[in-house]
Amino acid sequence: MMTCRTLCLALSLSAAPFGFAAAQTEVPFQAGSEAATGTAQLTPAKGGVLLGIKLEGMPPSSWLALHIHQNPACDHAGGHEAAGGHFNPGNVEHGWLSETGPHAGDLPNIRSDAEGRVEVEVFAPLVTWEAGEATIQGRALIVHAKADDYKTQPSGDAGKRLACAVIPAP
Repeated sequence: MMTCRTLCLALSLSAAPFGFAAAQTEVPFQAGSEAATGTAQLTPAKGGVLLGIKLEGMPPSSWLALHIHQNPACDHAGGHEAAGGHFNPGNVEHGWLSETGPHAGDLPNIRSDAEGRVEVEVFAPLVTWEAGEATIQGRALIVHAKADDYKTQPSGDAGKRLACAVIPAP
């Protein structure tokens, strides 16, 4: 049976520019070369945080995992491993299809087009912008090379970390 935790996480592909009314924070995504590869616009919203993701240089025509990771660090030389594991304040299993999951940092997969571009909006209902245990501030966003299978522990068999964006702490 699907619950609101599953149904309330919405992913919408959008060709329109991101135009949010609330205060936004924009952070750059960087790949292993440290070159900017896109941006994430983070907007506080009722019941979570809206993420507007724009990327280039991703594997073409591919499903890619998107996660919020624990540490606000992008270690380009080390494959972004400094970002740590998925943000998991509830200490539950990974994945929307696991018995106790998902992690607060588990997000839906995103899709690149034939040119390796991504432009999506993702709503993350398990995190907040406000200070507290579930805050997204002081974390990192990671895009992985493969799709998340939503069940394999601890990270959905999502593969190598392609791009990273640090979300500043308050």
